Amino acid sequence: MTELATTLRAAASRIQLDAISKSYETNEVIPSMSVELAAGEFTVILGPSGCGKSTLLQMIAGLEKVSSGKIRIGSQEVQDLEPKRRGCAMVFQNYALYPHMSVRENIAYSLKVAGIPKTERTERVRAVAAMLALSDYLDRRPGQLSGGQRQRVAIGRAIVREPAVLLFDEPLSNLDAKLRHEMRIELAELHRRIGATTVFVTHDQAEAMTLADRILVMNKGQIEQFDTPRQVYGNPASTFVAGFIGSPPMNIFRVRGDGAKLCLENGEAVMPSSTTGDVLLGIRPEHVAIDAQGSSFPTFRARIDYREHLGSHEILNVSLASGETFTIATQLGDELGYGRTELELQFPPEHIHLFDVQTGKSLSVKKKVN
Repeated sequence: MTELATTLRAAASRIQLDAISKSYETNEVIPSMSVELAAGEFTVILGPSGCGKSTLLQMIAGLEKVSSGKIRIGSQEVQDLEPKRRGCAMVFQNYALYPHMSVRENIAYSLKVAGIPKTERTERVRAVAAMLALSDYLDRRPGQLSGGQRQRVAIGRAIVREPAVLLFDEPLSNLDAKLRHEMRIELAELHRRIGATTVFVTHDQAEAMTLADRILVMNKGQIEQFDTPRQVYGNPASTFVAGFIGSPPMNIFRVRGDGAKLCLENGEAVMPSSTTGDVLLGIRPEHVAIDAQGSSFPTFRARIDYREHLGSHEILNVSLASGETFTIATQLGDELGYGRTELELQFPPEHIHLFDVQTGKSLSVKKKVN
């Protein structure tokens, strides 16, 4: 581990948000939120546009004032401190590099403003450039770099300050798909090396699932779930999380329990259950069983309406006699035959999720996903 990486790991601080809220006049963006982000953890804040995730990040950074509540970074309350005194460094969506400066000058700029001696600035820039594979580009200007290289310069400018917290506001959204994939790998490797407390905002679930130690899923300014990627996918806390995470998303049906089984609206049984009354049943597209042999749980028929062949797998859009439509994901090699129009399906009980009809909250017994 390099000296810089050791310094960054040692500086990592936990972030505590204690009943923070944010309103713009009568518009309440974040009603009230309390959560703790562990020191050295890579937290991804995930949610749709307008859910408050960027506002939350900016309140941590000090670019937005909290309406109420407290923010602690390490042991210090920072909600009333200027951004430069919070120990945070931020990487923006648009990089915000100075076009007339070289890579070297861009990375060193904040150190120069802070009055760091030239010899120390030179050494820190050298270490950052080596860490981010930018040593050969120090004398170039941003306009002479690729999108991925400019992104690394923006990251370098942030970590050269040796911050306690690294903040990323949708930093990969301007890159093409191939470059986003490459940068996800680079960011994951960078975090593995330096261990800085990192908060990363995105609406892209692929970024969240591949980068995060834990994902904070937001909806309308509130936390829907805060857990590891595997738990968020395997044990969604609500229908919102179930529908937002996964591509295609989880299928959700309204079913009725009679104390012995759950039935669709047309009376077809889908699984044994002691549940009574109306509930929402969820199952992921890849967990729907087709033509399962030797199973004791109920079967029902569905009509294939549309097929999407995606190379590694196929997505089937199907409909039931009761009128419900849903999707099935089949793995490569699961040949169904292109002349086939109907399927016999089953919902394996071990893959079923139940949710409250009114609140959308999970009713399922949580099993730890490894």
